[in-house]
Amino acid sequence: MLDDRAKLLLKTLVERYIADGQPVGSRTLSRSAGLDLSPATIRNVMSDLEALGLIASPHTSAGRVPTTRGYRLFVDTMLTAQREQMSTPSLAADQPQKVIANAAHLLSNLSQFVGVVMAPRRVSVFKQIEFLRLSERRLLVIIVSPDGDVQNRVIFPESDYSQSQLVEASNYINAHFAGLTIEQVRDRLQSEVEKLRGEIAALMQAAVQVSSEVLTDAQADDVVISGERNLLSVTDFSSDMGQLRRAFDLFEEKAQLMRLLDVSSKAEGVRIFIGGESQVVPFEELSIVSANYEVDGQVVGTLGVIGPTRMPYDRMIQIVDITSRLVSNALSHRK
Repeated sequence: MLDDRAKLLLKTLVERYIADGQPVGSRTLSRSAGLDLSPATIRNVMSDLEALGLIASPHTSAGRVPTTRGYRLFVDTMLTAQREQMSTPSLAADQPQKVIANAAHLLSNLSQFVGVVMAPRRVSVFKQIEFLRLSERRLLVIIVSPDGDVQNRVIFPESDYSQSQLVEASNYINAHFAGLTIEQVRDRLQSEVEKLRGEIAALMQAAVQVSSEVLTDAQADDVVISGERNLLSVTDFSSDMGQLRRAFDLFEEKAQLMRLLDVSSKAEGVRIFIGGESQVVPFEELSIVSANYEVDGQVVGTLGVIGPTRMPYDRMIQIVDITSRLVSNALSHRK
């Protein structure tokens, strides 16, 4: 727990570092915080913050910079709740694809970082599912959609199953779950899993996981990205070509972004991944601010801003929040 003085100094240090990109010294901190404290007192507080892992001293610099943990505390507890009015253009609702593309450009232009938008999620429904035993603990899952599209995945279950068990499980699943969306199957499975026999429950869970992965991969091309070149002007990246290359590799691997946005879609409001928190995008130098958008009250997609860990989070939250509302309104009012 931090006292009010330590919280103010941490908040000031984060804000100064975000603004300047330079380690913040005790003298700068004293002037910016407006506190009547001696340099020695401020240095003691900074030592305490460093001991808590909230700030760090880069190289031999006398100043300090926020750590990922410090950014997280700043975002969670210190950002002002007030939303300043931002002037943003409306999004014309003539075509969904154009709305999505315009939203990505808007996010990029307002943030000066990278805007990313997941197109409205397709409904995933399976007509039939089959399991084929390839070898011990190695199965082929075959998923057939109502329009005849066939997807295959190899899975490695914890238990071994005979082909007769797999046929029985397929018959049960097709009789009770065919025609439902993956989301409906997942919901029913959560409530019915205790009633199902062990092998059927395990295979059903595997089928849902495979179906979700198939849908994610199929929709990878439905992620619209804008403003990648903005990172070239960010000093955090322009001075390190290795970091820049990793960031651009991420934008090429759209399926990875899809998985991240899919995780974000399960939360309400604006969600923030700082540094390597997302696991899906484990880059200490990148942060992601995202939010869902809706069509007629139903969440159908996710959008966000990707930028350096040293980003003005309060402004990014506003940009993402407002853009998600604009997209929701544009798509919901479509004729």
